[in-house]
This record gives sequence, C-alpha cells and structure tokens, in this order.
Amino acid sequence: MPSTAAVPARVLTVAGSDSGGGAGIQADLKTMLALGVHGMSVLTAVTAQNSLGVQGAWELPVEAVRAQYRSVVDDIGVRAVKTGMLSSAALVETVAELLAETDAPVVVDPVGVSKHGDPLLAAEALDSVRTKLLPVATVATPNLDEVAQFTGVNVTDETGMRQAATEMLGFGPRWVVIKGGHLSGEPVDLVTNGAEEHWLRAPRHDNRHTHGTGCTLASAIACGLALGQDVPTAVRGAKDYVTGAIAAGFPLGAGIGPVDHGWRTRTV
Repeated sequence: MPSTAAVPARVLTVAGSDSGGGAGIQADLKTMLALGVHGMSVLTAVTAQNSLGVQGAWELPVEAVRAQYRSVVDDIGVRAVKTGMLSSAALVETVAELLAETDAPVVVDPVGVSKHGDPLLAAEALDSVRTKLLPVATVATPNLDEVAQFTGVNVTDETGMRQAATEMLGFGPRWVVIKGGHLSGEPVDLVTNGAEEHWLRAPRHDNRHTHGTGCTLASAIACGLALGQDVPTAVRGAKDYVTGAIAAGFPLGAGIGPVDHGWRTRTV
C-alpha cells in the first residue's frame, strides 16, 4: 500500500560535527526535529569537542562535501539550507557554488569562533565568505565577534549594530540578523534588509549553559523559511525558540553546557 503520510518541509544543514552534541550538525538536526521539519545534513568537518572547548578539528575533502550535497538535493530536494562551520576557502567556495545552483532560501551562520573562543575559520577564508558565500545568502546571522572579523566594526551599542548591519549588507546578503546578545542589558537582535528594520528583544536568563545558541538560531530561521514564513516572521519565531532553549540550558561536563533543544516537550 502506498503511504499517504504528508511529507514535512525539508531543511539541509551544511556544517561541522560537534562530538559533544551541543552545537554544529547535532544542534541543527535537533532544532529541525523540534520545529517539525525533516532535517538532512552535509558534514564539512569533524571536531573533537566537549564542554571545555575544541580539542581538534579535521576538515572533510571538498569532493566529499560536494557529493553529500548533490546526493541529497538532486534526489530529495530542499526547502531551505543552513550553513555553519566552513573552515577553509576551498570549502566556502565549493558550498557557495552549490548554493547558487539551488532554488531555496539560504541562512548563513558565518561561524568564526566557538563558544569557548576556539578559531573555526581560517584567516584566508574570510575573504571567500565575504565575496562568495554572503552574496548567495537570504539571511546572514553574525554575532558581534563575527561582525568585527568581517567588517572591522566593534559594536558597543545599538547604534553600532545599525552600522554593522549596513556593512554586512554591503557584502550581498538580502537580510542580516545582527545578534546583540554579547552587549550588556537585555539581548537585542537587529533584523534588517536596509529598507526596513526590526528590533527583537528578549529577557536575559542567568544561565551560563548557552553552547549552540548561534547554530540553533540559524537553523530555526531556516525552518521558518522552509515552512513559508517571511524573513522577519521566521527570525522572530527562531528567537522565541532560542530564548526558551537558553532558559532551559543544562550543565554537561566541567564547562559550558548546551541549550535545551527539546525544552518545549521535555517532561523530565
């Protein structure tokens, strides 16, 4: 008997693995499950990682990344793509080329450093992100450290966030989300395409266990876009989800624990 089950929206993450399960591919797929879409993955790198930091990272060959991507997109198809850890210029340029050929919105999380300050993007890859990857992005989601990496703008207040957004939009993404969680006071994000802007605020939770926040936000935005939402609506829903996940973040190991991707349904 043929199946009559509805096919959920399909979202693809192109990112690295976090062996501790809090960020990267693991966080992306958990987010996608929690938000009701079918998650798929293209692995770009393997990390040895735990609550204390990144102890090692090994990039996959370009051919392996391209083969994974084509395998999924050509057969299953996608409604949205999210990119995360792309550690070298060769990987950035390969993924950008693949994305340019894909008819789906793209959320680029320009991962530069880990939560613990470990570098995850080679210095020579910065220009490739600026000139190849960001121009194919529907939404780019830099935090303030990544803004400084790509633009040289050191943001200290909301006025600086607006300047940072202008600089980031100059690289070509249609929308940017400037994440202001590293500023003092309540966490605020600026969502803008240059013509309109939305300031999204949330309470700050006294919880140090926030590993995976950036990956989770970008993936949640991709889920919203795959479900047919416009960018401001998708970002607003993603921020609500991430805020709850941060509030429920839990300790693992001796360092920084992860946000709780299952906070909406967890009973124990």
